[in-house]
Amino acid sequence: MSSRFEAFLNVSVELTAFSRFDLLGTGLAERYLATLDKMVGGETTDALLAAFAALPPPEDVARIQAVRTTILGNELLGDVTRALIKLWYSGTWFELPSAWTERFGRRTAGATFVVSPDAYIEGLLWKAIGAHPAGAKGPGFGSWAFPPKIPDLPDLDSKT
Repeated sequence: MSSRFEAFLNVSVELTAFSRFDLLGTGLAERYLATLDKMVGGETTDALLAAFAALPPPEDVARIQAVRTTILGNELLGDVTRALIKLWYSGTWFELPSAWTERFGRRTAGATFVVSPDAYIEGLLWKAIGAHPAGAKGPGFGSWAFPPKIPDLPDLDSKT
């Protein structure tokens, strides 16, 4: 794997709160990096990866604030980062806001689209809510008779 792909995975792990194992298990990480490059340009993707690399170390409590201010609050990177998060969770690339495209230019056709049928099925949303995608990955006959198994949330207070 290239160092760029590794950096993309590291960023995605932090943005989604899912493990590297989970993200690679979707089979879509390379496709999502290619989608990001296509939709915003390789230079913008590289800027996002560089911004994450320049953050305080993960164990530093200042990192969370730095992500909020230097990445999510950044005019260029904020909307791109939110689109990447939505891509991982839903399998859908959502068109960037018109204010972003007016300021930075449209890189390609800016429509909202599902990256692939697999992207819908492998969306992190389903794992996060303890459900299965409608029409795919059915849990088996009669499973509706049992309540869903939703995992406990991690203790986020200890990181702030």
